[in-house]
Amino acid sequence: MELEAARAIAAGIAMGIGALGPGLGIGILSFGAMQSIGRNPEATNLIQTNLILAIALTEAIAIYALVVALVLIFVGVA
Repeated sequence: MELEAARAIAAGIAMGIGALGPGLGIGILSFGAMQSIGRNPEATNLIQTNLILAIALTEAIAIYALVVALVLIFVGVA
């Protein structure tokens, strides 16, 4: 297998696995927030603030996976 092909496959696997966790995490966070808002509508602002913070922190993991995938593609082996 050529080096470029191996890099492309590795980057795809890194991005695929790296986006799976945050995707599931954001889904679970949103599900819990919607249930909480449904049970206690008065706390919507507090729940929404915490939800946005948690989603931003979860999304950072996907950004790390993107950086790893880009490094695999564009940084040459010396």
